[in-house]
Amino acid sequence: MTTPICAGNGNIRVVDWLALELRRHGVDFVFGVDGANIEDLYDAVHYTPGIQAIVAKHEFSAGTMADGYARATSRMSVVATTSGGGAVNLVPALAESYASRVPVLAIVGQPPRPLEGNGAFQDGSGRAGSMDLQAVFRPVSGHCARVERPEEIAEALAHALAAVRDDLPAVLLIPKDVQQAHLTAVPPLQGRPERRPAVPAQLADFAQHLADTPGRILVVAGPEVARHDARGELSDLVDRLDAFVAVSPDAKDAVDGEDPRLLGVIGVMGHPAVEKVLRHGVTCVCIGTTMPVMTRGGVDFSETPVLSIGSVTPHIESRHLQTENLASTLARLAAVLPTRVDAPDSETLYAPAHLEPPAHDGGGVRYHDGMHVLDRVIPDDADIFVDAGNTGAAAVHYVGARRRGRYVVALGMGGMGYAFGAGIGCAFARGGRTVVIAGDGAFFMHGMEIHTAIEHRLPVTFVIVNNNAHAMCVTREQLYYGGNYSFNRFALSHIASGLGAMFPGLMCHSAETVADFEAAMHDAMAHSGPAVVEVICSTDEIPPFAPFLSSEIAKEKTHDRHDFRNHQSLARA
Repeated sequence: MTTPICAGNGNIRVVDWLALELRRHGVDFVFGVDGANIEDLYDAVHYTPGIQAIVAKHEFSAGTMADGYARATSRMSVVATTSGGGAVNLVPALAESYASRVPVLAIVGQPPRPLEGNGAFQDGSGRAGSMDLQAVFRPVSGHCARVERPEEIAEALAHALAAVRDDLPAVLLIPKDVQQAHLTAVPPLQGRPERRPAVPAQLADFAQHLADTPGRILVVAGPEVARHDARGELSDLVDRLDAFVAVSPDAKDAVDGEDPRLLGVIGVMGHPAVEKVLRHGVTCVCIGTTMPVMTRGGVDFSETPVLSIGSVTPHIESRHLQTENLASTLARLAAVLPTRVDAPDSETLYAPAHLEPPAHDGGGVRYHDGMHVLDRVIPDDADIFVDAGNTGAAAVHYVGARRRGRYVVALGMGGMGYAFGAGIGCAFARGGRTVVIAGDGAFFMHGMEIHTAIEHRLPVTFVIVNNNAHAMCVTREQLYYGGNYSFNRFALSHIASGLGAMFPGLMCHSAETVADFEAAMHDAMAHSGPAVVEVICSTDEIPPFAPFLSSEIAKEKTHDRHDFRNHQSLARA
């Protein structure tokens, strides 16, 4: 049996030292799935005060738990998995963290070194024709390294933490025999280096340019605002600029939803008032967003002057102010800018409004009715995690962020099922009510992670919008491919009943009417533990998603079967 570790005895295992260092850096949970080549780390975590291991049902969900925890706390989180399939299962979760710049440290066990390249089970060394896990993880991490010798662990961790401080995931691949090796001398680890200068040197010139900008200003706030806890500083800057505000689809919690200057969401799931303001001529200031397609889609910036502030240059042409400390930069900018005179425009001219999908008379609850129920019932301090697809589009469009909670939509990779693990990670981080909003397709991918919420009695409410389909794919089949077939409709399922039978004691409701859905949500919000609320919707309802609502749905000619046949005829000729 392993004995409790003592950092001062100069003869501790690598994993013991690693667990102590993680705790010293503020880590209180390690999410993951155990296995033979990572079990020594779990053993060390057990004996390290103040840190707890949380075992998930799948490595993807373990990774999204770490991702959700990091987004909820603006701190580093840790995921630990074993080799082989366990390691590979982690890749899509880290891809989301990488694309969204979320600081996750992944510790991945490997077979003992003498067996690598020699027929080891789950060999990821890249030797003797085996898979090279380092090559797999490099594209989805800011730093990836194999720890080949015990004495390398301190340097490897230091490099990994440097990547994490840059808001990027990092990966350490550690063979089992290295984990078990004893350190005759406790290696020193350099303290946390200071962040880069808080205020960019170019700030004065940028501020002058902004001060000289004529007319109204539209601030577009992105996910970096909440991730760097810069909401207050952003609000002060908006006050100083007397600006309108829009939020990217993955940054609904960057601005107080009751702020009268808030026009809504910009982009493909956005609100018409934003585009209306742009048509009337403004200068756009993008803050903490790279302006990806989901944010800029359907919006014409060709005639709009654009400035930007953040850690990454946006994908549209702009005058950019690079900063690694968004909160300090926004605070300094607000301090040096003169207060702009109130513009004569009436705020009601740009009153927020919703997109208008076609009327639909199918069965179940309409998207806008169901989402308005959630908007009414979810408490002000709850955290909301939204998944992909038609359900995600409807939630982003209709459900507002809570004033004291996070609102997370993973648009980096947009992986279905992300919200289940991420919401659970948030519940561990913040301890309060978390609401996961996901479709049945996402549930069938990773929804059984509900089991982890049950095991730990977490206050997570899982709202499953069941339209018996990958409904966004069905919508695309209808709009772009003629609707003559479907690969994406499912057989009827009763998710709440099934989960209720599987997990005795789990609160489960299913609703087919607005009244029943609202009553079920009130019950779930009053319940102290996990709950599932299934709401039945129609497969064929079109969500508030701008590309689906265009008056002219353009079919790509490369996907037109008639063109394809014509090309075949020409080829035969």
